[in-house]
Amino acid sequence: MSTGIVITIVVIAAVVFGAIVVLTTARSSEVRGAGALSRETRSRDRKATISGSAPTGREVEAASRSTEVAVAAPVAVEPFVAPDEEALGVSRRMFFNRSAVTLMAASLGAFGASLVAFLWKGAEGGFGSKINAGKLSDVISGIRANKGFLYLSEARAWVTEYPKDALGKGSAVYGGQSAVFTGMQSGVVALYQKCPHLGCRVPECKSSQWFECPCHGSQYNRVGEKKGGPAPRGMDRFGVSVANGVLTIDTAAVFAGPAIGINTTGQEAEGPHCVGGGH
Repeated sequence: MSTGIVITIVVIAAVVFGAIVVLTTARSSEVRGAGALSRETRSRDRKATISGSAPTGREVEAASRSTEVAVAAPVAVEPFVAPDEEALGVSRRMFFNRSAVTLMAASLGAFGASLVAFLWKGAEGGFGSKINAGKLSDVISGIRANKGFLYLSEARAWVTEYPKDALGKGSAVYGGQSAVFTGMQSGVVALYQKCPHLGCRVPECKSSQWFECPCHGSQYNRVGEKKGGPAPRGMDRFGVSVANGVLTIDTAAVFAGPAIGINTTGQEAEGPHCVGGGH
């Protein structure tokens, strides 16, 4: 279909639609609305008389416009009863406020329960309390049987031997940590398993006889004194005590490791490193 034909059809449709609108408007102007009466009809209605005693239309209209006020019968007033506050309903803001308070209370309750559980565990045993490591002689035998290192999972600690010939230098460094130095005098040191750098668990390296952190390469000699890597100090340690030949590790307090450069035992790497290669 060509463009000219389309335009012709559109013009014809517009003309027809306009004619329909004009005719509809002209017809509606003669009628005032549904049920409207013409002027002649209303005039005849006013002049007409109704036979008998029935009122005329004018009289009916006048009666409908009466200004007399109808008086209603008195009604007894019910006594006031205060509404139930619970029955008034809860607004949206009140709902969210109560929800927030409830969630906060639940969170605080859960935190309090976990805190109590942690403290209760420390009171009855486990990490955070005094750990019975067994007879000192058995501990030293276990260290030697494991090629210089003994791990006690309950205390989260490594236990290694501290050479007696290093006590002179050790006294100057660890003398202020009496609980730590007491263990050294008994021939052992208890080292916290966490690396002081970022908290990774530090394993032993059987070949170098050092502790070597696999996360960022910090290295420590067998008694936890820093030898290399990004750690800010040596490995932290626990206080120990020996009573009746039984070694007890107190994990309730952690003592900071020695400063960088401390090497009271003079131990160097005894073999290949497990982290970073080299000798």
